Amino acid sequence: METGATPATTVAHGPTPDSSVPPAAPCDLVTVPARQGLEAVDILRRAAAAPGVGPVLHDGACDTLGFLVPPGTADGWDVPGSACTQTSGRGLRIPGVPAVPPVLGSGWLLPPEGAEAVTDPAVLREALGEAARLIEAADNCC
Repeated sequence: METGATPATTVAHGPTPDSSVPPAAPCDLVTVPARQGLEAVDILRRAAAAPGVGPVLHDGACDTLGFLVPPGTADGWDVPGSACTQTSGRGLRIPGVPAVPPVLGSGWLLPPEGAEAVTDPAVLREALGEAARLIEAADNCC
């Protein structure tokens, strides 16, 4: 049950003007196992009040998903079971809709075309937590 208090690890990831960075700007990349990532995408797409989900990559084997997030997110990212790669503009610049995704061996689950923003890290953190709880409940059922 939530108490309404903001955990200390979430404070650094509060919604900021940076969460509306268009995909043409440098982005960091949060990677998660595909099962948790797909659940999080569903959660983010269903949430009426949330800003939604930005571009999402999948690896060639579909083992992981990568969420594009604002630059600097990696500085305070500490979500168990995930990683955030700080790019500082190196390699994850999305100029419009690239023919080839920015990460070798990947493809777009949700392409940047029509995406107005990268995924807000605070919203992603919540969705990943909810996804982990749903997966745990499903795995422990029966």
